[in-house]
Amino acid sequence: MSGTRLNKYIASSGLCSRRKADELIEEGRVLVNGKKVTELGFLVQPKDKVFVDKKLIHPVKHEYYRFYKPAGYITTADDEKGRKTIYDLLPENFQSLKPVGRLDKDSTGLLILTNDGDLINELTHPSVKVPKVYLVSINGQIHRHELEQLANGVEIEKGKIAYADISVIEMTNEKTTMQITLYQGLNRQIRKMFEYVGYEVKSLKRIQHATITLQGLKRGDVKPIKPQQIKELKNFLNRISKNA
Repeated sequence: MSGTRLNKYIASSGLCSRRKADELIEEGRVLVNGKKVTELGFLVQPKDKVFVDKKLIHPVKHEYYRFYKPAGYITTADDEKGRKTIYDLLPENFQSLKPVGRLDKDSTGLLILTNDGDLINELTHPSVKVPKVYLVSINGQIHRHELEQLANGVEIEKGKIAYADISVIEMTNEKTTMQITLYQGLNRQIRKMFEYVGYEVKSLKRIQHATITLQGLKRGDVKPIKPQQIKELKNFLNRISKNA
């Protein structure tokens, strides 16, 4: 029997990933034509109506953008404290797109925005070590043994060991500038790592996430990611997930 698997149909609406859709189905939160469906392999037919938490959903065309986040904005759709968010800078029709991961308020650089729940899950799932590259400046001159310490891992929170690949770009008595590659997604990881060894991060900019780079963007710019780049990204994720 032809049709679209229910989890894929839900994911294609941009609501969540297929993995999360499976959870919604098992929890009994999905209705098809008014009837609860808990069968993961259920096939949705063209005229079927699918509801999640009583809300009718529809498949949407997947969109992919690169955004150069400036400092002073938080990476969320809305904020209870009334702080400025990235959506204050984005066109109104971007409200349905979600950022892949976060950059804190004071950080700048690359954010991927999409309504592709599966891609968001692949780029952020902890089991797949997706590289994220940053340019980071700290106060003072860092020492070799401290770089080795950070590469080997430091406990930034109880039970959370953070590590990074670090290469020094420029060093003076007042400042050290480095390129840092992360394979984890811990909250404020870079800032906490340098705080652990006694330094303050003065600037932090993400310049690459997997195969997608900041190249060609000015601060505040948002541009579509080309189909060929998305294809290369998905091929890259497929390769590294097999090695996970």
